[in-house]
Amino acid sequence: MSALARSAPLWAAFVAVHVITAVMGWIYPSQPMGDVVLVYEPWAASALSGGGVVGVTETWVYPQLALLPMLAAKALSAPLIPLLGASDAYLIAWAILVTALDLVALGTVLGRAPSPARRAAAWFWSAAILLLGPIALYRIDAVAVPLAVMAGVWVSRRPVVAAALLTVGAWIKIWPGALLMAAVIAARARLRMLAVAASATVAVVGVLVLLGGLEHLPGFLTEQTGRGLQIEAVAATPFLWLAVAGGARIAYSFDILTFQIVAPAVDVVGALLTPLMLLAVAAIGTVGALTAARGGQFPRLFPPLAMALVAALIVFNKVGSPQFQTWLIVPAVLWIVIDRARAALPAVLVLVLCALTCLIYPLNYDALLRAEPMPVLLLSVRNLVLVVLLVVGIRAVALVPVRRTSIANRE
Repeated sequence: MSALARSAPLWAAFVAVHVITAVMGWIYPSQPMGDVVLVYEPWAASALSGGGVVGVTETWVYPQLALLPMLAAKALSAPLIPLLGASDAYLIAWAILVTALDLVALGTVLGRAPSPARRAAAWFWSAAILLLGPIALYRIDAVAVPLAVMAGVWVSRRPVVAAALLTVGAWIKIWPGALLMAAVIAARARLRMLAVAASATVAVVGVLVLLGGLEHLPGFLTEQTGRGLQIEAVAATPFLWLAVAGGARIAYSFDILTFQIVAPAVDVVGALLTPLMLLAVAAIGTVGALTAARGGQFPRLFPPLAMALVAALIVFNKVGSPQFQTWLIVPAVLWIVIDRARAALPAVLVLVLCALTCLIYPLNYDALLRAEPMPVLLLSVRNLVLVVLLVVGIRAVALVPVRRTSIANRE
């Protein structure tokens, strides 16, 4: 049987999972497609109709390149508008766009003659999307995922292309920068990758200057500083139980469009999280760099380092949006491809996180907003698993074999 024939069921399942997940968005409660139709489509329509251009003429919560897939979906939806109306057409166009990008990335994962590890990674990816549900498709993060997957697969063989893709991904949503950091630390072509990342960033900034939007360049950073502690964040877990007991409350922020915790000392906790995140990322990166300097090999170092860095961005975040779990799918896929023998535990943990997240949002989100014990318990378990995954990633980095130099040789 040819490699193509052996992979046919996998391709079919991958497409079917995307179709099923896309349809779930129309069925599940709590508007899991809300960001796409209520936020992305108006932003794209405004930019195309001569109105305000987010990130250029006004400060924006996302990096500037995030507007490009939103515009692409708007263009793709044009033929469907007469049949379905603008909103439904845009939702379908968005699902098609994400599915197409995922299929391209899947081809990169499988290659021409997929090994058992690559097929396992593809099956894992399908399962993760299905378990996570509509949130895996109907968020801007879903565009960054396939870019990061392709880049991760190509880090060793095509480091320049990988660095370019990860830089573009970071200008869509910041988190692929963690994978770029892991790649620069673990790969031999780190100087070339840094040069490409810097050049791509200069190009983005240069275009923004030409468009007259330099003053809005740092908006995706400054807009985050004033937000409170979101209810799904790991650090919000004790406050949620306080809300169950009546000692705290959940309030909606119309500025950030999220539900946040209002409680004594919550502002102090929120203020500490960003510095703690930076310290955690710096510490993990330092351990990774020391391991690489001592001879830690790329296949053993890159996957757990990427997982640990991405997990740290979530665990120490003031935000706990459900789409953050899509970030974890990427290092899990890469871990299976590159070092399948040691990928089982992190992969299982990511699948558990996807399933728990879907149970919380969108399936039980209304009950969570009422601070009912069961969804708060589910969220608490989910957040505990996130911490466990972070520990697993850090431990795997610490256990990477290094060259042992004898005392005699050093002398």
